Amino acid sequence: MLKPITCNALKLDGINHAFFTRHGGASKGIYKGLNVGIGSNDDQEVVTKNRALASAHLNVPKTHLATPYQIHSAIAVVVSEPMTIKKPKADALVTKTKGLMVGVLTADCGPVLFADEKAGIVATAHAGWKGATSGILENTIQTMCNLGATPKNIIAILGPTISQENYEVGPEFADNLISLDKNNDAYLINSEQKTHFMFDLPQYIVDRLSNLDVQANWTGQCTYSNEDALFSYRRSTHRKEPDYGRQLSAICLI
Repeated sequence: MLKPITCNALKLDGINHAFFTRHGGASKGIYKGLNVGIGSNDDQEVVTKNRALASAHLNVPKTHLATPYQIHSAIAVVVSEPMTIKKPKADALVTKTKGLMVGVLTADCGPVLFADEKAGIVATAHAGWKGATSGILENTIQTMCNLGATPKNIIAILGPTISQENYEVGPEFADNLISLDKNNDAYLINSEQKTHFMFDLPQYIVDRLSNLDVQANWTGQCTYSNEDALFSYRRSTHRKEPDYGRQLSAICLI
């Protein structure tokens, strides 16, 4: 049975959402559960079935689940109809079309769902450290505003993401982060490994969102530490597993 995570702040009139976990689904082995990763080496027929299950959970036809070809960019695009031919290379999708479910796939990076109930506009963004530092959050909100949204009316919720406790980075990462803004050192604490640090990606994302005058929060789940419910790229890497599953986060207007 599917057991997605939902957030009270996004339980709005005319809007459905879900941060899907790995619970339910038909995948086996290291992908056990609801693996929706088209880019994984899982059986693609099973992945397609899992995506259909997620769509059905939000009462959307499987053809109306739109996900981008994610490239860790700051690109946000507007979608108004099902993606029947080619996925756009982007990391955020924005729509005001009812019945179109926009989603992103993650396995440690931050999935963010956005909604402006008054304007009838929703969006989703894939915010890893590359996207978050280069402007994916800002571009998503700007794209929503181009369609008629207002920042103060936008609710932005970050779903399951790797926590600071489990996100170790090297000195080059820390140097680059601080070079962007000296105040970014607030998101780093010393690691047990000399010259390394632990990075607080969830707080970094929430703070960037809050600085844009939107209502932002994190659901609080760590992908790395919650193996029963969530896929994690870093956990799979540490175990030297050959691949990893991806979970879907999605939102739609009804």
